[in-house]
Amino acid sequence: MRIEILGPVEIRMNGVSIVPSAGKPRQVLALLGIRAGQIVPVTTLMEEVWGDDPPRSAVTTLQTYILQLRRKIASTLPPEQATTAKDVLSTRFGGYSIGVRPDVCDLREFERLSAQGMTALEAGDARTASARLGQALSLWRGTALLDVPMGRVLEMETLGLHEARMRVLEQRIKADLQLGRHAELLAELRVLTTQHPLHEMFAGNLMLAFYRSGAVWRALELFQQLRRTLDDELGIVPSPRLQQLHQAILVGDPALDAPHFTMDAPLSVAAA
Repeated sequence: MRIEILGPVEIRMNGVSIVPSAGKPRQVLALLGIRAGQIVPVTTLMEEVWGDDPPRSAVTTLQTYILQLRRKIASTLPPEQATTAKDVLSTRFGGYSIGVRPDVCDLREFERLSAQGMTALEAGDARTASARLGQALSLWRGTALLDVPMGRVLEMETLGLHEARMRVLEQRIKADLQLGRHAELLAELRVLTTQHPLHEMFAGNLMLAFYRSGAVWRALELFQQLRRTLDDELGIVPSPRLQQLHQAILVGDPALDAPHFTMDAPLSVAAA
């Protein structure tokens, strides 16, 4: 089995898709896929499909969806194979589980590579961190579960996934800045600040990349633009660390050129 949820859902068994076309069975399979290797309680599956108002036939209907999924799985199994559809999608302790190895799920691979990258960055190995975090991000093919109807369980799951993706992206940019790749980052950071106009980390890193590329005026202009946007949208001012970065750029603080200076800790570095 191969499970891909970091984009349009793709779940294949022996190279054949087992994703149903109907919305509710697709929700069930997507939730089982996103929690592959774990037991998903019947109550959680019912909450995803019907929310707070399940029909009286909900348990029976859910069992029908599971049966349909098992039939799809069974149709992909060679006759001589000992594994059955119930082995793949099993009933376990009041719930259901798809048991797969971690290396056949793009989410598990994303988590593995992300953890390796974060560990490398904490250890001061920016080159390895950039490579591993970049590999993790390359697994994304778009919005997670893009083509799946979502109840509140999947909505919370996908929200967490996209927050994790943003965190990995922030850390990969941090690693690239430590490697002196500020010029290469300019185009990417411009796109990100346009897509996320209130995101201070992206704005601060773009300010730093502009400064290191010799475009001080662009860095200062970006700060003023962000300040106006924050005031207009939220009625707030930039955070102290972003204001500190702005001040450091104004005075040409030498700390800004230090390889390990990033938006994560401008206050302590600039103060030094």
